[in-house]
Amino acid sequence: MEKLTFYAVSAPEKLDRIGAYLAERLSRDVVRHRYGYVVIAMEALDQLLMACHSQSIKPFVESFLHMVAKLLESREPDLQVLGTNSFVKFANIEEDTPSYHRRYDFFVSQFSAMCHSTHEDPETRNRIRVAGIKGLQGVVRKTVNDELQAIIWEPQHMDKLIPSMLFNMQDNEDFERTGEENPASLAESCFRELLGRAAYGNMNNAVHPVLVHLDNHRLWDPNDFAVSCFRIIMYSIQAQHSHHVIQQVLSHLDTHSKNTPRVRAGIVQVLLETVAIAAKGSIGPTVLEVFNTLLKHLRMSVDFELGDGSRRNSASSLSSTRTKESEERIVQNAIIQTIGFFGGNLPDYQRAEVMMFVMGKVPVYGTPCHTLDTVKIGHQGTKRIQAMLLSSLIMVTSGFKCKTICAGLPMAFLEPLCSISLMEDSELRLLVLEILHNIIDRHDNRAKLRGIRIIPNVAALKIKREKISKQDVVFMKKHGQQLYRHIYLGCKEEDNVQKNFELLFTALALITIELANEEVVIDLIRLSIALQDMALANEENMPMFIRCGIMALVAAYLNFLSQMIANPPFCQHVSKVIEMRNLDAPHLLPEHVFREKCVLPDNLDRDDVGLYFQTADLAEALSVPGYNVERLAVPYIPQVTDEDQLPRRKSFVDTISLQVDILSNSLPDQIPQVWRNRRGRGDGK
Repeated sequence: MEKLTFYAVSAPEKLDRIGAYLAERLSRDVVRHRYGYVVIAMEALDQLLMACHSQSIKPFVESFLHMVAKLLESREPDLQVLGTNSFVKFANIEEDTPSYHRRYDFFVSQFSAMCHSTHEDPETRNRIRVAGIKGLQGVVRKTVNDELQAIIWEPQHMDKLIPSMLFNMQDNEDFERTGEENPASLAESCFRELLGRAAYGNMNNAVHPVLVHLDNHRLWDPNDFAVSCFRIIMYSIQAQHSHHVIQQVLSHLDTHSKNTPRVRAGIVQVLLETVAIAAKGSIGPTVLEVFNTLLKHLRMSVDFELGDGSRRNSASSLSSTRTKESEERIVQNAIIQTIGFFGGNLPDYQRAEVMMFVMGKVPVYGTPCHTLDTVKIGHQGTKRIQAMLLSSLIMVTSGFKCKTICAGLPMAFLEPLCSISLMEDSELRLLVLEILHNIIDRHDNRAKLRGIRIIPNVAALKIKREKISKQDVVFMKKHGQQLYRHIYLGCKEEDNVQKNFELLFTALALITIELANEEVVIDLIRLSIALQDMALANEENMPMFIRCGIMALVAAYLNFLSQMIANPPFCQHVSKVIEMRNLDAPHLLPEHVFREKCVLPDNLDRDDVGLYFQTADLAEALSVPGYNVERLAVPYIPQVTDEDQLPRRKSFVDTISLQVDILSNSLPDQIPQVWRNRRGRGDGK
């Protein structure tokens, strides 16, 4: 061998003849099963290949690769492994000049076939699979950095390479083996290396076979392997290519739009993993596309669940319908989680865009929401979509810190939000209040205000606040009336429970902390007195629990406000009323009225003035510089809006849009009466 190597190095022009002779001998020995001579010939070829690096090596390489192919074609596992090892050694050699004519199609096919070996003996099967993966790794290393071999990224090769790796990653039977002896870990290492070398233009060809493999092997349900695959992909590729992967998963979700709920949920959960990793780096131009696709599938899921009325009503299919409904809920929850998580990880400027985008998809009274076709799913489906979109908005707005409140609550967002807040559905009103809390609370005070109670010492809460900015003062002058109206009308809904009053109290407290100057304080006191008067007058025949709840809310809020503005006479009056209530009317305080077995009176005694907050006493307490107490004498009346002009208010866009509804002059009886008539109109002063 030493003499042969010396001769080959001294006379490189003889290399091609040496290679041809060895190849001929090896072919003969393979056919005659003289495997000892095959090993000797292969070792000779290997050593010559490693020793010689001249221009003349090209023809020798052809002979070498021809012999490797011969070994791989044989059915003997030992020869296949021998040929693979020789190819791997060759793959690690850096050639001085590129090869214009060499192709590796055969090797990709053969190594891929070895990766799927089904040999009877587990040990032998393992050896063949490991050899196949090493061979593919060799092909990847030899070709991906060579521009002349860009053909390796073409679909016909990727469709063999990637499924072979995934097959071994998925079929991880041998947990005890580690490193290069374990096909699963070796395949994963090769998969990561391939993805790490993928250029911008090759990403689609690299990801598509993964999706096809997951489809063919039904790995979306359960989707543990699919999730782990895409984690590997997202952490292996270059960060700027992340949006390619997200787009591929989105389009795959579209192709499976009519598949089973569990498959769709599996794909959405994979999407959640990809956007969770991508959100930390570069998202690219796909932000709104992600939300648009997810919202489309959310609507389709509700459509599948509620749309087929005839099927739903048949008694024979009741159990299967229930199963389908629960499975569709899994899809819907996965979509909401993805929307919320993705939105919550975006920078604030993009988050504001997403909030507007999602709100634009909510079917709201008075807004053209043609994207959500509610004809098929009716009231129940529309309500479900509203609740789910608002739930996702809660997640998107969580932790949102806008510098000015007008950036977080622009008119295009505030108006539809307030419109939803006046619907007859308690769940929707709670969701709206939580969204408002997320946006208004910029100093994380909400946790300190949980529940509704008479707080004895507000200073002990250590509430964080800053001086109100000029922009926020302007916002309250322009749009404060909408917030007050939302709270006023939200208080008198008959289906309110303790949670509603708790969130209304928190909303009032947050407005006081974040947005209240002297003028706003006067408005909030007027609002509180108006709520008290509404509960006493009871023109709308509200249940006694609602009336007492409103009274308790006003007491809890004025107690909080009096300590926030630190006005001793004001505090004294509020404390006196609360003390009187403790003695004579505990049902007007939050600690009592929201107990399970609280005894409520038949009516409220208007004549016992000591139990109620008096405008005159409050005005006298605030007769200090800065407060315009004359405005306290003007009763608060909710601002009139365009919605009040219609004979009845609707909570859902039903079978026709608002424009058609008005143009066709529909009779009031034809409009579903879901909204109550709203009394109390005025100029909002």
